[in-house]
Amino acid sequence: MADTVKIQNINLHLSQPHNLKNEWIGQTEILTQLMACWLVVNDQDLPLSPRIVGPPGIGKTAMAMAAADLREQELYIYQCTADTRPEDLLITPVLAENGKIAYHASPLVSAMIKGGVCILDEGNRMNEKSWASLAPLLDHRRYVESIVAGISIEAHPDFRCAVTMNQDESTFEIPDYILSRLQPTLALKFPSREDEKAILKYHLPFVEDDMLSMTVEFLQQAHELKLDFSTRDGINLLRYAMKRIQQSGDHPIARDKAWAEALEKCLGEEALDLQELARRKTQTLGGQTLPMGFGDFFFDPNDPLHPDMDEGEDGDDGGEPF
Repeated sequence: MADTVKIQNINLHLSQPHNLKNEWIGQTEILTQLMACWLVVNDQDLPLSPRIVGPPGIGKTAMAMAAADLREQELYIYQCTADTRPEDLLITPVLAENGKIAYHASPLVSAMIKGGVCILDEGNRMNEKSWASLAPLLDHRRYVESIVAGISIEAHPDFRCAVTMNQDESTFEIPDYILSRLQPTLALKFPSREDEKAILKYHLPFVEDDMLSMTVEFLQQAHELKLDFSTRDGINLLRYAMKRIQQSGDHPIARDKAWAEALEKCLGEEALDLQELARRKTQTLGGQTLPMGFGDFFFDPNDPLHPDMDEGEDGDDGGEPF
């Protein structure tokens, strides 16, 4: 049964914490930096709410989960989306069985009340209006106001927060006044060869070593070519390959054949040729960036004063200027 608390005569039903354990492997310096952000070194000091950035699928959320586990605090995760509204982040009114309105606290507000850790996952998929509701929580005030419930809620002294952000094109630009509250920035990179194999082995202890090595070799080549295939892709690839092998007990598929099928089904046919995929990606990126001349730094391309504008492009039928 959900916990309830009464704040300013409003009964709030709290979210349940996650009971997930996760061991962090590799890039220990970033984990140490995150733990430092959450320290309080003086009675007048406050914890920081860092943003953890990096490509999708390399373990940003997993690292924050591991940090919460090290601090032995309850963990709450809020998945941010483009449709997240301010009331979703704070308190949501729900019609109860008795016909009355019941107020449900989000994972974020539940962590604030109980003194837990909240991870705002993929925070840059959320729009500015939702971020604005968190501004007083992320600075020295450490409270939120729920317009729906008509109450304000102060954060427990032990409340800690971190925001994960992906570096891809399907995200919003976060306003500067929010970014200034989400500091420092902790950048996670693709894991090293040794760390990547250890991560795969941790999540898939039943997979034989040659399959792990084959996958790590593929991922490391992708990382070197700056392609977006991640450790999570490797885990899914191996899971599918092992299911295909296990499926045909009497006539098992050869491992390399199952692996190749998994690669194509999970990551697409284009993943079979990383060099060609990298070449096409480079061409695409190059096509989006036109060569810039010196005048482009000072003049709009359509400005008739642009030094590179050809005569006749200004709509005056090629006549001489004044």
